[in-house]
Amino acid sequence: MTNSISRGRGLIATMILIVVCSGVVQGYLTPLLPVVGAHVGIGGVGQNNLYLLSQVAFAVLTPLLSRWGDMWGHRRLLLIAVTMVAVGSLLIAARPTTATLAVGMVLQSAVVGFFPLLAGILRSRSPEHGRVGMSVLVGALLLSIGTGGFVAGTLSDEHALAGLWTAVPFCALAVAAAVALPTSTAPRAGRFNSLAALLLTVGLGALILVLTEGGSWGWTSAYSLLTIVGALVLLAVWVQVERRSSHPLVDIRMLRNPRLAAVSAHTFCIAFGAIGFLGANAVYLGTEPDGGGLGLGLGARAISLVSLAMVAVGFVGSTLTPRLARAIGDRAVLAVGGCAGALGFLSLCLFHSSLPQYLVGALIVGLSTGMFEAATRSLSVEVVGEAETALSVGVNEMALSLGAAIGAAVIGSLWAGHTTSQGAVTGAGYQWAWAACAVVALAGAAVGMLFRNPSSAPEPEARVAHAGRAA
Repeated sequence: MTNSISRGRGLIATMILIVVCSGVVQGYLTPLLPVVGAHVGIGGVGQNNLYLLSQVAFAVLTPLLSRWGDMWGHRRLLLIAVTMVAVGSLLIAARPTTATLAVGMVLQSAVVGFFPLLAGILRSRSPEHGRVGMSVLVGALLLSIGTGGFVAGTLSDEHALAGLWTAVPFCALAVAAAVALPTSTAPRAGRFNSLAALLLTVGLGALILVLTEGGSWGWTSAYSLLTIVGALVLLAVWVQVERRSSHPLVDIRMLRNPRLAAVSAHTFCIAFGAIGFLGANAVYLGTEPDGGGLGLGLGARAISLVSLAMVAVGFVGSTLTPRLARAIGDRAVLAVGGCAGALGFLSLCLFHSSLPQYLVGALIVGLSTGMFEAATRSLSVEVVGEAETALSVGVNEMALSLGAAIGAAVIGSLWAGHTTSQGAVTGAGYQWAWAACAVVALAGAAVGMLFRNPSSAPEPEARVAHAGRAA
């Protein structure tokens, strides 16, 4: 028993290095967007579109990396994903241009595969540490997002583009950690569905395109109508291809499991605002106040401190979530997390003219983020059998990526329809964006109430504790 605990802790410690890399990569560019955008000539809407591009890549890469991991081994695909992230980070740091930022951020989006692949290894090698392990990894992720942003912001205060090198050493450590991890013992099987991958990529790309450009095209224009019809047709065909395939890219049939369906729908709704608004958060913090006082005019380091405060609160929410779930149940945790997110965005709608006012809403959103990430990632592992772990987590991660991508696209569209003649976002644009995030977060709370615990079967940790006492 002691050796098993030691191995489990060592495994989680190695995984933390990879998760820290993921967090730094996801956090370090956010406070730099205003500075880097000014350097390469990208305005506020363009900065949000760069963030949106990475979210689209998240949505596309999630099922690809998860499926390939199930086919060819979780550790092997994890090493490939970490290498992609390292190359993208080095590209951005070495030559920052609009093109290299776009390509580098797409490569960095391979971080979306880290959690499904790590979950496959953790469940097969140390299942008794499943829920606690996932909450620790989520907590490490959130802290490293804030820490990475703070380091990048501090470096950029000394030299505008120095912060772009922040992720490079962490990527090197993650590559070494991926090499050191054991392979998972889960069976490998299946074939890659190329047609499904093509339909999903093009369909999602078209959907995000119309959400982004619909305001400038005109929502009733031929371009908008044809694009959205094409996107919906492609995605409908993709669903049918996946349902009929014996080797689906994303097993849509898994959503017949009502527990996984509820968890994934909750993930989509909360990620819409909590993740989708992160790029917008940096833009608002970095924008000089307008005539109505909207915008806070902060520098890169100050923006990174706000982000660090948000993820520190998120870390608290993540680490407390397992205890809270034991006290009030998983369903209540999902509902509370959704309500917290809605409350945070409502606070931003009402109080945003000073940094202390803004922080209240932002910190509540951070708390909601930590709760939902810990709860949904743990539950998506537990509601299926071991052989489907990576695929189930992949479905949930795809819901997160889709929610974040569509959230960022909706925010970008609302901004595009509310800009000044100089291209700055108006107060109404910010207000509409925060309100949309609040409404969708409330929908997430309602969906969370649909989650049902199994009638029996204790939690994994409870089973292990009972086994230890029996021994």
